[in-house]
Amino acid sequence: MSSENKEITTTLIFDIIGTPSEYLTESLNKLIDEINKEKGVKVSSRKVNEPVLMKDQTDFYTTFAEVEIIAEQVSQVVLVMFKYMPANVEIVSPEHISISNNALSDVLSEITRRLHSYDEVARIMQVEKNVLENKLREILKQNPKQEEKSEEKNN
Repeated sequence: MSSENKEITTTLIFDIIGTPSEYLTESLNKLIDEINKEKGVKVSSRKVNEPVLMKDQTDFYTTFAEVEIIAEQVSQVVLVMFKYMPANVEIVSPEHISISNNALSDVLSEITRRLHSYDEVARIMQVEKNVLENKLREILKQNPKQEEKSEEKNN
């Protein structure tokens, strides 16, 4: 029997940094609840660890969650991976996965589509950054005292 028709058990690790500490636990639980709503995906277990104060920080906490999901297809694991961006993904079972060329093409097409989308966002942000930098330069040229203070700070 091909594992294309078997459920895929996967362990995902999600980590988070922020403040207040209660918000971190709440955010991870909401994220896990959203994953459980994905079509063809079921959260079979979750462990959200208590937030701890980061070393050398006074306000920031960190924590992580271990989430085990059962997905009907490889494509659903890939969707969860791209949509929720876990820090780590480990396929627990089956040990061997067989996938048809059509199913693999679908997965690769989805990965490509998402990468193009991320690339588009990055390019737009780069253009917007350049526009803002140019406007800032124009403002500093109009007020030379500000430009001198800015240069002094950089030195």
